[in-house]
Amino acid sequence: MSSITNHLPTAELQALDAAHHMHPFTTGDEINAKGARVITRAKGVYLTDSDGNEILDAMAGLWCVNLGYGRPEMGKVAARQMDELPYYNTFFQTTHVPVIALAKELADLAPGHLNHVFFAGSGSEANDTNLRMVRTYWAEKGQPEKSHVISRKNAYHGSSIGSGALGGMPYMHAQGGMPIPGIHHIGQPDWWAEGGDHTPEEFGLARAKELEEKILELGAEKVAAFIGEPVQGAGGVIIPPSTYWPEIQRICKKYDVLLIADEVICGFGRTGNWFGSQTMDITPDIMTIAK
Repeated sequence: MSSITNHLPTAELQALDAAHHMHPFTTGDEINAKGARVITRAKGVYLTDSDGNEILDAMAGLWCVNLGYGRPEMGKVAARQMDELPYYNTFFQTTHVPVIALAKELADLAPGHLNHVFFAGSGSEANDTNLRMVRTYWAEKGQPEKSHVISRKNAYHGSSIGSGALGGMPYMHAQGGMPIPGIHHIGQPDWWAEGGDHTPEEFGLARAKELEEKILELGAEKVAAFIGEPVQGAGGVIIPPSTYWPEIQRICKKYDVLLIADEVICGFGRTGNWFGSQTMDITPDIMTIAK
């Protein structure tokens, strides 16, 4: 496969980038003064920038290039699909072969009783949808008051208003009027930073106990769901103590609260099983998957 190697000089590309491109999670004046690194191509696990430097992409893009760059078989499949049916929606009582095949494959891989798939455009959009979905679920069951969702401090569930509110990062909540009403946060299971004199097992139970306390504070009849990453990703790759998730599962079942596992960073083999929920031995009611 031939590579596209001709491009403007780096300084000119950086000037155009500064003039027209808004970077996420970035202070514009600072990146514009510094000049963004311009990535021009990639192969395997390596990136090449516009100055010819080769860089090990240890983060796999944004945690999403799981098979490496430059896989010709992926390009061939994508080109064939673009030629056959590049796009069609499923809003108007329609479906198509790729969406049917992928939905079945995901249902076969998913743990427990999870066997239906709703497609979205990103992890952020998927978690926004989860917020609507759990509230609609309880409303359809005649319990519209079950609308509150509990998450954790330092969690990351996306960067839109809804998913950013579900997340627990203070610097995100400082912008845009987050968190929105009905979203609550409890402590994260970060034993290394916050465990103090507790053993990991004691700390895991104590942090899980915060969920029960918050449910009782709000009223179980008002709590729709709890959302958490099996392993916190953007918050610091925090692996919870072994006692944490089993107790979270028990509490959710006790109070009839839906359990949402955000698997965007943990899914598709990253923890040694297809999904982090399997590694943590829990069975969520909803899983968010992406990347």
